[in-house]
Amino acid sequence: MIERLLAIDGIMAICQFRDDGAFVRGFGLLPEEQMMGLSKFAHDYKRIVQGNADQLSMFTQMSGWTPPDGWMVRGPEMTVCSVANLVCVFNNSEGSLNEVMERLREAAHW
Repeated sequence: MIERLLAIDGIMAICQFRDDGAFVRGFGLLPEEQMMGLSKFAHDYKRIVQGNADQLSMFTQMSGWTPPDGWMVRGPEMTVCSVANLVCVFNNSEGSLNEVMERLREAAHW
């Protein structure tokens, strides 16, 4: 079902990974080897973001930082973004990042 996300303007590739970081499946314009690397990166980055959110919550004594809803790394032309165990590569000039994040949130519950 995640392959449906390729219909969103700007999404070039979408991958799903397990909680241990192992690649489950991927669709799009990247070779499978790169999708596997993207999944590993997303898993590792997700753990970093969770740790940072936990620290922020502890230091600020404010609720609402954890669990994080997702993350993104935005460059001038491309963005990598992730929600739960889904990660995608997005072309910044071709679509709406807000739409991508919303659709990733929805797909994470399929």
